[in-house]
Amino acid sequence: MALGTVLVVLLVVVVVVIVNGVTAVTAGPQCTVTAPPNSPGLRPTWSGSVEQTDNAATIAGIGWKMGVPDRAVTIALATAIQESGLANLESGDRDSVGLFQQRPSQGWGTEAQLTNTVTATTKFYDALLAVPGWAGMDVTQAAQRVQRSGYPEAYADHEPEARTLALAFLGQAPGALTCTHLDLSAPAQETVVRLATDELGTARLSGSQTADTGWAIASWLVGHATRLALDRVTFDGRTWTAESGTWTQTGPADGVLALHRAGTP
Repeated sequence: MALGTVLVVLLVVVVVVIVNGVTAVTAGPQCTVTAPPNSPGLRPTWSGSVEQTDNAATIAGIGWKMGVPDRAVTIALATAIQESGLANLESGDRDSVGLFQQRPSQGWGTEAQLTNTVTATTKFYDALLAVPGWAGMDVTQAAQRVQRSGYPEAYADHEPEARTLALAFLGQAPGALTCTHLDLSAPAQETVVRLATDELGTARLSGSQTADTGWAIASWLVGHATRLALDRVTFDGRTWTAESGTWTQTGPADGVLALHRAGTP
């Protein structure tokens, strides 16, 4: 398995805009996950680009669809952070490609399959779950049994941030994911129904949801907001908007999930 690339987290993109001779500095798109207070072993905050967050949502979503244990999602996220920096790379060491830098020559699949984030993530989970006793291993041991990296100790470095991401995307940290300064001017790249079916295994998103499921889906939607051109997500009386970038209380806690696509009534 290829040596993991260095994680590049896009904390703030600064864009200089000149209008009528006046120079203004604006912040670029960014997503942040905040861990619950007093959470030892977790990274307090994680910030990344839209692409990184979108890929993290896919990894967690596929895990949720497959019904894997929460720890498997943490291991998958830590592995992808180490291997690709949560980027769907078209190349790497030797013939390594994709989120997990899987190699066609090592039997993982074709290049086209391994650069498909849903397929690559599914293959990772399948390989991890096939490892005897993986659930009792630390992150380094479990990831290494799947990846065969030349630097296996590096996986453990990313466990704190992977656990923070997993909590948000598995619905265990309500409203922990925020995304700000998103550009929703382009048409949606995919329909909500198709993407949800591929990654979550269900197209039933809106309506009543249990707390963990509702927050898992809400975080998944915000993580994919740019791809799906979503400007508003509401769950249990709290609403995230692309305009504000944050979650605010907008109604009573009712366990209801709703979403809105930019440019629609």
